[in-house]
Amino acid sequence: MTQHTFTAENWPIAATTLSFSGVTTSGVSVQDAGEDVWGAAMAEIAHEGFTEVDITDSWIKPGDLTASRLEALKSVAHDEGLTIEAISAIRRSVIDPLAWEDNLAYSHRTIDAAVALGCSVVSVGLHRPLLEAQQRALWFWTADGPSDPTDQETWQLAVTRLRDLGDHASSVGIGLSLEMYEDTLIGTADSAVRLVEDIGHSSVGLNPDLGNLHRLHRPVEPFLDSVAKCVPYANYWHVKGYSRIEDSTNGTIMTAPVPMEASTMNYRAAIKMALQAGFSGAFCTEHYGGDGLAVSARNRDYIRRLLAFDLSDAFSPEVVR
Repeated sequence: MTQHTFTAENWPIAATTLSFSGVTTSGVSVQDAGEDVWGAAMAEIAHEGFTEVDITDSWIKPGDLTASRLEALKSVAHDEGLTIEAISAIRRSVIDPLAWEDNLAYSHRTIDAAVALGCSVVSVGLHRPLLEAQQRALWFWTADGPSDPTDQETWQLAVTRLRDLGDHASSVGIGLSLEMYEDTLIGTADSAVRLVEDIGHSSVGLNPDLGNLHRLHRPVEPFLDSVAKCVPYANYWHVKGYSRIEDSTNGTIMTAPVPMEASTMNYRAAIKMALQAGFSGAFCTEHYGGDGLAVSARNRDYIRRLLAFDLSDAFSPEVVR
């Protein structure tokens, strides 16, 4: 079996800050709020038993903070015993036809911010801001969003710009991870793998966030088939669970967020497959709806239980699916 640096007890498993609003109850942007607001969120994350956190930029945009504010953010996390493992920069596509220049510059600033915060990785994607219909929906993924063109020119722009970010990340000693998301050039396992291979950079890997695909109310590739293709390229992993119901008699497909262990996504098999492929990156547990932080903590504990077996002598590589 592949040897891994981490144990089940110390494998980095971060809480996402997706569970926290980017606006305080008094209407102030968390970006501009006092350190006490940041510290309160960090304390709540630590109280749920986390030792790592992913700063998802729907809460705070580290790439837009000054050096002193970055130091303050790092300090309030450390005061609660938290390591800032990663930044997830979302909906800032470097091939957005309108905003790509701003998004590319922002992504570079985010990499620099990640270094200041002591992160191991920055996760970026090609998904764009939610459309009005998505914002109105209870679950935004049930409404159609923007789609990437699939022509060769757009593909090459993605390769060139993401390789540029990979060069930057490599030069400062961190990884760049590409988050899978529907209707983007990282929207299927085959396309995601091809993009990483075309970028061809040792610091650029996949964030196989297959929950983003499994939740869609449309046909998708079987979960474990996608896992098998993606995990050899994975260097970071957003994980979350969905229950999926398909009625082949009338074509109805329905999904809802659930804890990972209750999901129709078989993470017990998926994590075995990832370890066999040599995955050694951090996890980030996510959940939409209700008490997302509590479910994320439950997901973390589930992963640790799986790792405890999969990293033990009892594990058999012959049984992975």
